[in-house]
Amino acid sequence: MKELLQLYAVFFRIGGLTFGGGLTMLPMLKYELAEKKGWVTEEELLDYYAVGQCTPGIIAVNVSTFVGYKRKGIIGAIFSTLGMISPSLIIISILALFLEQFMSNQIVVHAVAGIKVVVCALMLNTVVTMAKKSLVGGLCCVIAAAAFVLAVFTPVPTVLLVILAGILGVILYKAGGLKV
Repeated sequence: MKELLQLYAVFFRIGGLTFGGGLTMLPMLKYELAEKKGWVTEEELLDYYAVGQCTPGIIAVNVSTFVGYKRKGIIGAIFSTLGMISPSLIIISILALFLEQFMSNQIVVHAVAGIKVVVCALMLNTVVTMAKKSLVGGLCCVIAAAAFVLAVFTPVPTVLLVILAGILGVILYKAGGLKV
């Protein structure tokens, strides 16, 4: 029971202290789960994140579910997921009561603008960290560059790019041209 409550508490803290979605949560997920608790390795966390992107739902919730399941099975997945979504439910319920007053307040408008800047910095840090671990060879760099160009400059859906990159990775790995 103690570890279930720890799972809930850790994911409650992550869910309550990070803004901007799954990518911006990655540094805190890495610190809390891999470095501080040792519940997962950085490589496992990146794998959970990648699978979380390919599955329906919110990435951070998917990752919390995977980690909870790894630690304590289905009940661990439930506690972790509830921990991750509880802060959002609480905050949204409170904000819904006062939405009109909040959105017209200039302090709130400027605070949100400041948060956006920090979220961008966190996302850039996460991208650099993930690139260092994921781009292990020239072929990986080519696939990443091609996916980036297609995502930014074409209307190709990003989910299709993720699926195609995964298929290409498996094919190249089986052919011996891709290191893991």
